[in-house]
Amino acid sequence: MIFILLPVLVIANPIYSEESQVSAVFQNSKQLDGNISSGLAYLASHQSRDGSWGGGAHPRNVGITGLCVMAFLSSGDLPEEGKYSSQVSLGLNYLINSTRRDGFITNEGANMYAHGFATLCLAEAYGVSPKFPELGEKLRDAVGLIVRTQKPDGGWRYTPDRVGVSDLSVTVCQLQALRAARNTGIKVPKQTINQAVDYISKCANSNGTFRYMPMQHGFSLAMTCAAVTALYVTGDYHSELLVNGIEYLLNYANQGIRRHNYFFYAHYYGAQAMFQAGGKYWQTWYPKIRDELVRRQRPDGSWTGDEIGPAFGTAMALIVLQIPKQYLPIFQR
Repeated sequence: MIFILLPVLVIANPIYSEESQVSAVFQNSKQLDGNISSGLAYLASHQSRDGSWGGGAHPRNVGITGLCVMAFLSSGDLPEEGKYSSQVSLGLNYLINSTRRDGFITNEGANMYAHGFATLCLAEAYGVSPKFPELGEKLRDAVGLIVRTQKPDGGWRYTPDRVGVSDLSVTVCQLQALRAARNTGIKVPKQTINQAVDYISKCANSNGTFRYMPMQHGFSLAMTCAAVTALYVTGDYHSELLVNGIEYLLNYANQGIRRHNYFFYAHYYGAQAMFQAGGKYWQTWYPKIRDELVRRQRPDGSWTGDEIGPAFGTAMALIVLQIPKQYLPIFQR
């Protein structure tokens, strides 16, 4: 499958220009192809009749559904092409039908986390799915809701409103969706992006790590991975925050992949950040997370997922493993 090239904003990275050779290793790995195939087969067999995926306390979740659809898109499947074209079509239909008039993509109590992932999915599918001409309309509505609900502090949180304070995790999720939409030609106010980047800077620590909220102490690997990815998608390549963050992640990877909270969430963003950095950063990170994910895969082809459920974990793992294919525009350098 070849994606129709969208008007992606390709910005040369002046800091990390080395080319990665990991993709060659990936392409020659028959074992990894088997792991990916079994994971996709698991997702296909666990899709609900209405096109959704979910798990545990998150049934029929639009965010998990968006991630699962992206796992198939990452493999080259489209609504009208590929082994799992019917699963992609059903999933996109579910997201389209779950978009309210105000642009909020929600069902079964989904929040702005889910909305962000669902919007990202619509953006990645938009332009490559002539079967779904309404994708553009729904995507514009979803983006409009994100822009309208940015909080005064520059970020977002669980509910689609401007009340209260933001958190870094939900903010990064919305930022990535906005960048993906902008890549398709949908206008996103520059002020929205600038205010969000300012919020991210308030969550930074001096050692390159990031915390969940500006007023909190400490840090987490997951928030650091998410923040660095967000800085990349906003084109903030010269930022001291990005440089310190990517070096922290490199040091982490050099010490080996360790157990920690929100493992799949962290590496979903960590792999994206290191892929954009390229060179030694990607070459150090990807083989380790690849091997760790292969080790963690269960006999039925699934992965557990941060206590959210195997659909979430399997989708996250498959997206990470398939980043070198660069089928998803958001992952293209």
